[in-house]
Amino acid sequence: MTMKWKPGTIVLILLTAAALFLAGRCSAPVSPKAKPAPEKRNDRTAVTAWTCSMHPQIRQPEPGACPICGMDLIPVYSAGEADEGPRTLTMSEAARALADIQTTDIRRTYPKADIRLAGRLDYDPTREQSLAARFPARIERLFVNFTGIRVDRGEHLAEVYSPDLLTAQRELITAHRADPDSSITRAARDKLLLWDLLPEQVDSILSREAAEDRFVLRAPRGGVVSEKKIQEGDYVKTGDPMFRIVDLAVLWLYLDAYESDLPWLRYGQDVAFTVEAVPGETFHGTIAFIGTEIDPTTRTVPVRVNVPNADGRLKPGMFARGVVASRIAADGRVYAPDLSGKWISPMHPEVVKEHPGQCDVCGMDLVPASSLGYVENGEQPPPIVVPASAVLRTGKRAVVYLEKTDTDEPTFEGREIVLGPRAGDVFVVRAGLTEGERVVTHGAFKIDSALQIQAKPSMMNPGDPPAEKDPVMHKPQPALPGIPIELAGKLIKPYLALTGALADDDPVAAREQLRAMMSITGHEGPMAGLIHNMMNADDLDGIRKPYFDELSAAMITAAHASPGSMGGDLLVMHCPMVYRDHGADWLQRSRPLRNPYFGSMMLSCGEVTDTITAIPGAAP
Repeated sequence: MTMKWKPGTIVLILLTAAALFLAGRCSAPVSPKAKPAPEKRNDRTAVTAWTCSMHPQIRQPEPGACPICGMDLIPVYSAGEADEGPRTLTMSEAARALADIQTTDIRRTYPKADIRLAGRLDYDPTREQSLAARFPARIERLFVNFTGIRVDRGEHLAEVYSPDLLTAQRELITAHRADPDSSITRAARDKLLLWDLLPEQVDSILSREAAEDRFVLRAPRGGVVSEKKIQEGDYVKTGDPMFRIVDLAVLWLYLDAYESDLPWLRYGQDVAFTVEAVPGETFHGTIAFIGTEIDPTTRTVPVRVNVPNADGRLKPGMFARGVVASRIAADGRVYAPDLSGKWISPMHPEVVKEHPGQCDVCGMDLVPASSLGYVENGEQPPPIVVPASAVLRTGKRAVVYLEKTDTDEPTFEGREIVLGPRAGDVFVVRAGLTEGERVVTHGAFKIDSALQIQAKPSMMNPGDPPAEKDPVMHKPQPALPGIPIELAGKLIKPYLALTGALADDDPVAAREQLRAMMSITGHEGPMAGLIHNMMNADDLDGIRKPYFDELSAAMITAAHASPGSMGGDLLVMHCPMVYRDHGADWLQRSRPLRNPYFGSMMLSCGEVTDTITAIPGAAP
């Protein structure tokens, strides 16, 4: 039977279906749409990851420290950077702020360096006088019977008996009675004066008109009795030494200067120094001599300073620490405004005059200050200097990064420069920079690292193929196939101290330890030759590569051969970044690892590769 639908029922069913359809549409999940393509930014500095400049295999999504060497990670920017040059890097202002890039203007100035020296006070030998017997005599009595006593001119030293002196007095009295103005009287008088009698003593003889068989010897000059050669009862012949008297009104200060100090030192410079005996007070002297040869053992040059000592507070033998505040010009001469246009005595630098003339002390002709290495005011412009923090050095090359001022975005370009001496926090630049350019003083290493990642020329990669025997590229052949175990045991202590000094970037401490090692070797054998080469190096980089690598290799070999002779356990450290094809090793007593090849630049770069344990009970 066919069902018949009422019209109202059909409408109700249709409305219900429509409602269900709409409800389903509203509750059904919306089909996902493809995300819109990111807006293409014209931002060259979109950071895609963070990496290590020394270990490019490290990739992290956020900034931090390299898990291998501990260096700060640097950003890796997205593709699309414009390649404006082989040494050029461009970034946005935001990236510059993130990398904390700081710059400063390159300027001309006379850089100041404080050269610190150490030494010892001593007598001025030009102010010493020896009192010898001018006639045969017997020492009847000594008034000065010990050294170190101070005497004034004319004070009695000793009482003597001398028949020859008695005869000479009688000759003078006889000649004077006959004719006071005769040549015989003058000759008799001069004879006594030549015998070190004082004029007032001769006058006393003439006034008494009586000769004495005993006579008092008096000091011909004031000073300190530094030497006594006679005793009471001694007989002395003509020419026998009796006393030595030295005037302490002027002392000599002997200082030791390293080779690197010589560009800053000149004859006539003021030296400020202190002594422990007079704390809190600074004394001054004048450089009177700079040695012409370098001591082969200490690698230093002697510097002598004239020191006034009228009050006598300074004593010979005192140790002193001196400072020479020096300013240097572009051609290596010293800038001293107080000596500009002046004339100096070539023997006595304390004699300085406004015009030509003669020395008040020795009578020599004065010489212009410019002839002694001083620059005249207005003679030439000051040298160009650059902050030391801006310079990246590899031992042979020096690189700085300059900010280009004609670009829309921060752009930096690397440039190799020729350095002069370092003066405190700045370097003198001999070539490569011009006044007014802006140099990166903070963040240069980050820029250099970014160029390395992009395979562009940088500090570590100059872009030219290395020479076949470049020690930076190829580890040299070990010069020391082996050293005696006994010698290695003696060298281990200064070697470890040298390792620490290199890690601290301390050239003074490093050279002190090298001198200690040289004294242990006795200046003989291959080890002494290697240490001598290290002492001849111009700077820390010259000590590190390749010599410290050779030294460490020999010490590690000796430690493995006889662990008990090393005085305790040792850790063998390895840094893979010392040479580009492989790394280098060194020894430490304990952690933390402190890299001697790079110092503060990469202090924690490396890892422990071995432990050498001392044999229990073995003698160190």
